[in-house]
Amino acid sequence: MERRVSIFALTFFISLFSIHKINAQQFENAGDYMGYISKANEEVTAVYLSYLSAVGHNKSARKVEKRRQEVLNLISDTRFKIQGMPPWKGDRSYRDTTVGYIKLLYNVFNEDYAKIVNMEEIAEQSYDAMEAYMLAQEKAQEKLHEASDKQNEMQKRFAAKYDVKLINEETELDIKSKQAAGLMKHYDEVYLIFFKPYKQEAYLMEATGKKNIIAIEQNKNALQKFADEGLQKLKTLNGYNNDPSLIVACRQAMSFYKAEAARMQLATDFFMKEENFNKLKKNFESKPASKRTQVEVDEYNKGVNEINATVNEYNSANKELNKQRETALDLWNSTVKKYLDNYMPVQRKQ
Repeated sequence: MERRVSIFALTFFISLFSIHKINAQQFENAGDYMGYISKANEEVTAVYLSYLSAVGHNKSARKVEKRRQEVLNLISDTRFKIQGMPPWKGDRSYRDTTVGYIKLLYNVFNEDYAKIVNMEEIAEQSYDAMEAYMLAQEKAQEKLHEASDKQNEMQKRFAAKYDVKLINEETELDIKSKQAAGLMKHYDEVYLIFFKPYKQEAYLMEATGKKNIIAIEQNKNALQKFADEGLQKLKTLNGYNNDPSLIVACRQAMSFYKAEAARMQLATDFFMKEENFNKLKKNFESKPASKRTQVEVDEYNKGVNEINATVNEYNSANKELNKQRETALDLWNSTVKKYLDNYMPVQRKQ
């Protein structure tokens, strides 16, 4: 399976409103003053979305680390640009609130996201680690969403105080940001359902490789449980943009894991028969040929025939399961790729 796509889908400082008439540092009115701030933040949004787009299509945050540094540099530059603005008629509220928000944005994107990138290295080691990794993303987003709401509220109060008309409209960047956040929310919820039995199967394969019958029984029962739980959870989900493709691909994987768990009784039976045959063989070969009775010879030959038949049955089942697993994972990986290619907005650097 391909590594999970690591995307920190933030919808940060996208103002709910637009202010037209933007000049440089010469502010003729409060609208120009607010417009300058909005324009600076639009530039940050555009660069961030180009980063997000690159991550989504390249499948690794590490591959676009340089782009992340560009985002950080621009956030920092924007903060100092706005911080250097004069207060409007002695009123520092809008400027200082914006600077505070941008500082938070920088800290989250630099510190929180750096931790998230590091967590990516161990996220796939266990379901708990993956869940913690995704929760860290969610918590970082919540911090920014709360700060963004406060910032937008300050914008409205400042505009009302200085008689600035705010135009309630969605820009292209607004739409792209919401699209990125929405598609990743759906991807994350489906991925977490997929990952639990996917990881559990790895434990089952490890137990099978060690021929540990007790561990096989425990892990196949857990796999059965997680697959059933996954199928039930998928019934409650709706596809992003009415596209059920991720759900369908995940459902096929759950169905495979459920069927695999049921068939793993064959492995338990095989290893038990193999263990019994090895004991029979050891006892048979411990006697010189001249001292073996016909009953012992017949019993041994019968055991050889039975174990050979069991080996063939086990190998055939494994071959079939491997083929089904490959089909299910290929569908999942290709569906994820198509999903991101179709819905992750493309944003070029400006």
